[in-house]
Amino acid sequence: MILRSPIKFCRECGHAVVYRIPDDGDTRERAVCPQCNTIHYENPLNVVGTIPVMPDGRVLLCKRNIEPRWGKWTLPAGFMELNETTAEGAARETDEEAGAQIRMGRLFSLVNVPRVGQVHLFYCADLLSEQFNPGTETIEARLFTEAEIPWEELAFRTVSTTLRQWFDDRRSGVVDQGRVHHIDLQ
Repeated sequence: MILRSPIKFCRECGHAVVYRIPDDGDTRERAVCPQCNTIHYENPLNVVGTIPVMPDGRVLLCKRNIEPRWGKWTLPAGFMELNETTAEGAARETDEEAGAQIRMGRLFSLVNVPRVGQVHLFYCADLLSEQFNPGTETIEARLFTEAEIPWEELAFRTVSTTLRQWFDDRRSGVVDQGRVHHIDLQ
């Protein structure tokens, strides 16, 4: 499946665009304005989040109060904003969704999801408190041991894949060794 957003009009002059390979040596079909020749590039969205963990290994999950996947559990994450780094975005999302106090850690996983045009980046984060103040996008924020994780109620494959890898690394004693997991989900 080719993912194409519905660009119909030029953002520069408002003229209807056409989809074609530009005349500048590009090899991909793009939305091109035949009036002003502006080429509109479509790029993946970055989703940034954390794996917030207590020293005893319990992980913080948030129950979604928004679509998609309302009522399902997820790690605190969301779309990166302009003028922030991936780590800043992950920390912001953790605060917005869980109201959790954290100390940001290293990048843990980079998950490519080409079929929906997204790249998910999850950072390790140490929870500094068990007190949470979830925002409006979250029904409930709660700590789970690995055995308590509601695996069948997780909102996204990127979250379940990242959590499984984190727990595997923790059992193996390598979670703090700095390995970044590169994962491609089809």
